[in-house]
Amino acid sequence: MRFCCVLTLILAFTLSHTLSFAHIGSAGVVVQKQVGKYQVLVQVQPPDVVPGTAKVSVFVEQGRVSSVQGRPVYFFAGDEGAPTSDELPSIGTNRFAGDVWLMESGSSSIQLTLDGPDGKAEVVVPVMAVATATRDMPAGTGAGLAIMGLLLLVMMITIIGASNADGVGVISPRRRLMGMGIGGVILVLILTGGRSWWNSKADEYRTYQLYKPVPLITSAVPQNGQTVLTIQPDTTGFSENWNRRRDFNLLIPDHGKLMHAFIVRLDQGMDAFAHLHPERTDSLHFKALLPQLPGGRYLLFADVVYRSGYAETLTDTLDLPAIKQSPEQAAFVRPTDPDDSFLITERMGVKQDAVGKLHLDNNMVACGKPGASMKLSDGSTMVWTDKPGKVLEAGTLYNLKFAIADPTGKAATLEPYLGMGGHAAILRSDGTVYIHLHPIGTYSMAAEESLNRRIADTSRTIAKISTARFRDSIDTYISQLKTMPEAQKNKLLKAEMGTMNHPMSTNNMVVFPYAFPRAGHYRIWVQVKRNGNVLTGAFDTQVL
Repeated sequence: MRFCCVLTLILAFTLSHTLSFAHIGSAGVVVQKQVGKYQVLVQVQPPDVVPGTAKVSVFVEQGRVSSVQGRPVYFFAGDEGAPTSDELPSIGTNRFAGDVWLMESGSSSIQLTLDGPDGKAEVVVPVMAVATATRDMPAGTGAGLAIMGLLLLVMMITIIGASNADGVGVISPRRRLMGMGIGGVILVLILTGGRSWWNSKADEYRTYQLYKPVPLITSAVPQNGQTVLTIQPDTTGFSENWNRRRDFNLLIPDHGKLMHAFIVRLDQGMDAFAHLHPERTDSLHFKALLPQLPGGRYLLFADVVYRSGYAETLTDTLDLPAIKQSPEQAAFVRPTDPDDSFLITERMGVKQDAVGKLHLDNNMVACGKPGASMKLSDGSTMVWTDKPGKVLEAGTLYNLKFAIADPTGKAATLEPYLGMGGHAAILRSDGTVYIHLHPIGTYSMAAEESLNRRIADTSRTIAKISTARFRDSIDTYISQLKTMPEAQKNKLLKAEMGTMNHPMSTNNMVVFPYAFPRAGHYRIWVQVKRNGNVLTGAFDTQVL
């Protein structure tokens, strides 16, 4: 018990000090999509210190490309305020890589222009340009610079003293010493002032420019046999620190939802999982009715996107009470959102790489030897196909492929889930790496669409709007979405994600591009929709 309490405190501290903009512990962005006649796979590694350079690599999987150019475009500067493009050098067949400078913090994007025999095409990759680290000078470099500085100081004092002594026509040792003394005092004052200025700039960087996540205030309260989850951003200190300030009236929906909340029970090996879409009750409060989850300590990850395209993951830990429902209460349990889902399964590692008897039909497309499989709640089977091995490599980009067979072993026809073929969430065993994945990559579709509209806008500045009116219009739109038939809603969501073009070769499979950022044990939850039901599979893997 004592160990679990200590572990919980460590995790709470770690999460509060971990990078939490646009996912946790996975700063890089992966994009895989079809643009024009090209199919491209793009990786962007943003700098952790701004100004800094983003590492951009482009692999053209399909099509003939002669050149690739890239430039940063910030939301508030727009296309008119963006610099000219720089060419990314070719590093091999259909591969291009280079650096793109990000000079300011804020919501930005890397705009890539592909040109070749198959025509011109553009890809916009949302990138959060924020400082997340400080740089310490190496001890050797600091010692060398200190010695050089001391030498220059002595030389300057000597020069001042010599000039003062020689300036009257006769060399005067007394004047030399006086000049050296006065010059030394002045130089020390200048150095002291410079040091004070440098320290103030360093403090300003740490206080205002260094990213700090917005903390959450969460509660889980039993009510009529069901637990009500309340999520509230903690706005304490917003008036003193502009870097922490957020206007939550300016949230925009991603896949038709203002917030995607994932909760995972950590003290029992990540055996309980839920993907929720809390409703906004006012500017700062979101509520959701929880499914029948077991009690315990949970990690919460809440994904939101702002009007500027800035995507952020807010985190917290919460304790869910263990409640018992009467048959009457269970009959009236309803989720807050029809797209909410949950899964209770074995602890992490209990059935790692378990395949069992699949009995796949000849028409079932598995694309390689199955690496693991899991029975889903409707009797169908989800298969992790073509898994490279029991142990994966950190930093290596993988296409994580999952196929679904119906109870008879035939390929199961999947329906759109929130306008896409599927969703996935990946979590490291200690909670320090979290990512919300889509078949098109690791970024937010809403952020991409917001930045695309901004690039198309010819104005240099953003017009001011009424944030309360903006919030009301978004709430009205989301309410209308909930009343739409499923087919109409998915059609509208797909139209809003107009730049998303990621055709699937088979309708029973979802593929997610991802590179695990570091070694550890991970659990992957894969979610698809079939016959109107959201199905969730859980798979474990080790990364070295």
